[in-house]
Amino acid sequence: MNTARTTPPSASLPAVSPPIARVQSGTHHDPFEVLGVHPQPGGGTLIRTFMPAAEAVEVAGGRMSRVSGTDCFERLLPPGAVVEPHPSLRWQDKGAGNWHTAQCPYSFAPQLGEMDLHLLGEGRHFEAWKVLGARLKTVDGVAGCLFAVWAPAVQRVSVIGDFNDWDGRRHPMRCRGTSGMWELFVPGLTAGHAYKYEILGSHGQLVRKTDPYARQMFLRPETTSCVPDDAPHAWGDAAWIEARAHFDWQHRPISIYELHPGSWRRHADGGYYGWDELAAELIPYVQDLGYTHIELMPVAEHPLDASWGYQVSGYYAPTARFGSPDDFRGFVDACHQAGIGVLLDWVPAHFPKDDWALARFTGGPLYEHADPRRGEHRDWGTLIFDFGRNEVRNFLVANALYWIEEFHIDGLRVDAVASMLYLDYSRQPGEWLPNRYGGRENLEAVHFLREMNTEVHGRFPGVLTIAEESTAWPAVSRPVELGGLGFSMKWNMGWMNDSLDYIEKEPVYRKYQHNQLTFSQMYAWSENFVLPLSHDEVVHM
Repeated sequence: MNTARTTPPSASLPAVSPPIARVQSGTHHDPFEVLGVHPQPGGGTLIRTFMPAAEAVEVAGGRMSRVSGTDCFERLLPPGAVVEPHPSLRWQDKGAGNWHTAQCPYSFAPQLGEMDLHLLGEGRHFEAWKVLGARLKTVDGVAGCLFAVWAPAVQRVSVIGDFNDWDGRRHPMRCRGTSGMWELFVPGLTAGHAYKYEILGSHGQLVRKTDPYARQMFLRPETTSCVPDDAPHAWGDAAWIEARAHFDWQHRPISIYELHPGSWRRHADGGYYGWDELAAELIPYVQDLGYTHIELMPVAEHPLDASWGYQVSGYYAPTARFGSPDDFRGFVDACHQAGIGVLLDWVPAHFPKDDWALARFTGGPLYEHADPRRGEHRDWGTLIFDFGRNEVRNFLVANALYWIEEFHIDGLRVDAVASMLYLDYSRQPGEWLPNRYGGRENLEAVHFLREMNTEVHGRFPGVLTIAEESTAWPAVSRPVELGGLGFSMKWNMGWMNDSLDYIEKEPVYRKYQHNQLTFSQMYAWSENFVLPLSHDEVVHM
């Protein structure tokens, strides 16, 4: 007779609670509700974790039990048991693998302050890079990394990386109410770890994105963000910074040498010079030629070499092509100690469509305007920022301040300003939307540019902002309080085009075209002009 006990057909395993099931499926909006340390109404403390790669998990000196049918493990400690504020979890990889130890990330209190959230939502947090992105810090005596990102109206945001097998279920983040901000402190992480964000959109779309506020990224073709080393740079340019604040640029000569760091000079095998090598050769070169400033074409991270840096994917990360962020600081420091200022090309007008970067960040439009008649630049195949959205405008204004504060940049040459000012820029009738008054002026972009210039000049006296503006928009270099856009100077594109057109003509015919040399004098008084020979023209000479 077979006496083996069998489970009656009507019996089944205990049902998994809906919150645990959502953690298992990676759809829980608030993982702190399920995971971490939870005092129980009847006494005792429940500790729960999610470990899909673990064979066994221990906490407080005892084995945790697997929640049937899931990868969640839990242990109920009796009343009176000593519970660490941040319990140390010890787990073994599946297949009798290695043992690991880390503290529970779901035992820490929120780290973003209420004032930070308020200012970010208002678009007035001008040190946003100090609270968003990845930042090494110590919380309650525990060292680790705080991740924070803006991703409103989504079901879940997780930080994924080489520390959790890129599994979006391992480290889902805490949603900070209606702010759209998500955060998570991960104990034990150090500089150099690769990471991204995995976002489950409101309609179930799953995307993996680099960190918009990443301050370091890996060399292309990698598209991952890197936890940065926040060790302070030992600056030696204090005298330069002090003198800059009193530099009378309107009455002193300025001569600017523009260059692309990736092509100014290369190794015999075609490899790029690092920042230290550029400093060693470039500084004496420009000194010998009598230049006062270097203007670097964009050095923010970008995926495509052929774009010269003008299609930015990492606005807060100096490109890894030439070294680390601290290497770039060393380059600027060396320039300053040699008496050379450093200007930077900055690209707030548009960004590329790469699906791992800012484009459709939450699975739908976020940083770009939702309507392609305002959100897409068809000539360049890029997307246009939604300048009317507080968090987007904050992202850009803070970025301008970031390069000046963190890297001691002496000025920003703002690219493609004309494309920002006009809603019908390079568009045919029917391809653009008018502003609320029926005009073609981009009022939100005007507000952004004025705010950016006001903050830059107010916080950093002596720092220049230079507009590449090719139309007749009035008062580009007039102060904001006098009705202008607030730039220090404007590129005189008319002078450049007239001069180059004159030089192109055969000498015998030039005597009939002298008006091309003199016409710019008719309006020279209208702006503070820089007379440029742009890279766009020089490259085709």
